[in-house]
Amino acid sequence: MSWLETARTGLTAIVTHRMRSILTMLGILIGIAAVILTVGLGQGAQQQVGSEISALGSNLLIVSPGSATSSTGIRGGFGSASTLTTEDATALSSKVTAPDIKAVAATTSTSEELTVDSSATGNRFAALAASGSSSSSSSSSATNWTTTVAGTTPSWLSVRSRSVVEGRFITAHDVATNAAVVVLGSETSSELFSGRDPVGQTVTIADIPFTVVGVLNSVGSGASSSSDQDDTAIVPITTAMTRVVGGTSRTSVSTIYIEATSSKTISAAYQEADAELLALHGITTSSDADFSIASQQSILSTATSVDRTLTILLGGIAGISLFVGGIGVMNIMLVSVTERIREIGLRKALGATPSAIRRQFLVEAGTLGLTGGILGVALGLIGAVVLPHFISDPIAISSTAAIGAIAVAVGIGLVFGVYPASRAARLAPIDALRSE
Repeated sequence: MSWLETARTGLTAIVTHRMRSILTMLGILIGIAAVILTVGLGQGAQQQVGSEISALGSNLLIVSPGSATSSTGIRGGFGSASTLTTEDATALSSKVTAPDIKAVAATTSTSEELTVDSSATGNRFAALAASGSSSSSSSSSATNWTTTVAGTTPSWLSVRSRSVVEGRFITAHDVATNAAVVVLGSETSSELFSGRDPVGQTVTIADIPFTVVGVLNSVGSGASSSSDQDDTAIVPITTAMTRVVGGTSRTSVSTIYIEATSSKTISAAYQEADAELLALHGITTSSDADFSIASQQSILSTATSVDRTLTILLGGIAGISLFVGGIGVMNIMLVSVTERIREIGLRKALGATPSAIRRQFLVEAGTLGLTGGILGVALGLIGAVVLPHFISDPIAISSTAAIGAIAVAVGIGLVFGVYPASRAARLAPIDALRSE
């Protein structure tokens, strides 16, 4: 019997018992769809975490001050002390001291209320009144919004991998002259100006009028932070220290962002920053450091490790359903052998070899697995497109996973079809022909 004849006979047997074949393929179909969706969920979560962390800055190191201890002995967490200064950031910027550090951005931040400058609003309404237009009293009230005001340097833009969509960012001249200029996050701009062009407008921060010179691009919430990165106001660090923050902490910074020269040198940059800060602070033992350095790569590896573990767990559950589907294939094929004993005996009596009989049943099992796999992949791909509209998590579509799933489905059909096929091939023709 040729391969073509074998395939035709196997397909005929599947079509003849279509309901049984559909139920057999259903187990494989569900298992394959589950594998596609679970792998897609895991990969989607990893991609989302990776993109969010990358949005915080490429090759980024974050230096935070140490913890403070109150007079009652209560210790605060990292960041509660004022142990980092602009001098530290300047020292880390030295190519002699830290050749693997590309850029450094010191930041000091505080929460302040921003108010749209009343004089600008008043001038606009005066122009409206002069032209005979009227406005409601609610429109003439000042708009305010409380957000994080961060004082930093021009290098912050590149270190944090951000860009400006309107206007410009703060410059070295702004820092040198303590300029009262501000760059708004997209969310802050929307809250204060409600779609109007903010560039050139005036906002009041800590009773000081600031001119809006730019608006940052939108990046949303970071993976390592619960805050919205689009809700912020950036001012020159000197302006923040002298005119916004003030007090005894005006010379300290809350965070120092460090960008390594490349992803390969981030470990060297970490060691250089750690050694330099220990020396500047007169600390000889790393365990006594009054600062901490966090790597975005370590955060990413931890997050993806968790996602990978969950993917493996869910994939294991999907694998169990595939195993059950394989048992269903074997069960149906055994029933098929029992029902077709006389057919098998007749074929053998007419000269069919055991290998031909075995091949016929393996073709049937493989076809069931292939069809169930293709339908399962189709269902999984449809689910990957539809489900993100109902859940908050993205689902990545992987062509490798789809092809692998189909191969696994065919393999399951063949593996679980071996025993029924071998049983059919071992039947003696005389016993098969006289069976009822």
